[in-house]
Amino acid sequence: MLYALPAPAFWLGVWQLCAFLVDRRLEGKGNELLLPYPLSVWNALTVLAGTGEFWATIFSSLGRIAIGLACGLLLGAGLAVLTCASPWADRLLSPAIRVVRAAPVASFILLVLLWTGRNTVPAVISAMMVLPVTWDNLSRGIQAVDRKLLELANCYRFSRRKTAALIYLPALRPYILTALTTATGLAWKSGVAAEVLCLPEPSLGQRIYYTKYYLDIPELFAWTAVTVALSMVLERLLRACLTRWGRGWAA
Repeated sequence: MLYALPAPAFWLGVWQLCAFLVDRRLEGKGNELLLPYPLSVWNALTVLAGTGEFWATIFSSLGRIAIGLACGLLLGAGLAVLTCASPWADRLLSPAIRVVRAAPVASFILLVLLWTGRNTVPAVISAMMVLPVTWDNLSRGIQAVDRKLLELANCYRFSRRKTAALIYLPALRPYILTALTTATGLAWKSGVAAEVLCLPEPSLGQRIYYTKYYLDIPELFAWTAVTVALSMVLERLLRACLTRWGRGWAA
């Protein structure tokens, strides 16, 4: 615990120093509009945390992005199996998936906003950003499975379910873990970005946009800190769950 303290303390000190220099430069006029002090952001955060609207906003964004993450993972896994099993499916679907991966997120957000309601956009965008990552990792994992083990399973007439459980899943484990951890962060960032542009009610992106619009910079920093903290907490929780799952799997 103590080992992790120096780095945050250092960057808080840098932030405090920069805010002080800005304050001196502006002679105390308008400092909160450019770079507020950490204490100002903390005060804004504590005020927000004491309201029910704050927690409703967090859980609303979490729900939308979690739905998109789950859909993207399932669809990406299904497409990985399909494109590895069928060369025709690979030729047909791989270019489209690569286009989704290469296209700007903002373009997709605006297009999806035209086609669906604004409350649906964050989930759709999260799923679209997660899909290529999941597909790429699992496709490489499936192709890397030891062919000798598959031949052995065929000789012993393993069922498809038994082959998947005893050969494919253990071989795919590192690829699944990489896909899940990468997809979680990507879904969170793209989902919040979609919220900033389409402003679903309530959402973290909406609050970030409105604080910028009304020049409430300490609150803008507070909402941004909440967004970053949630992303880090979710990633750590996911890693812990996947590590425990992996141990149980290995056993």
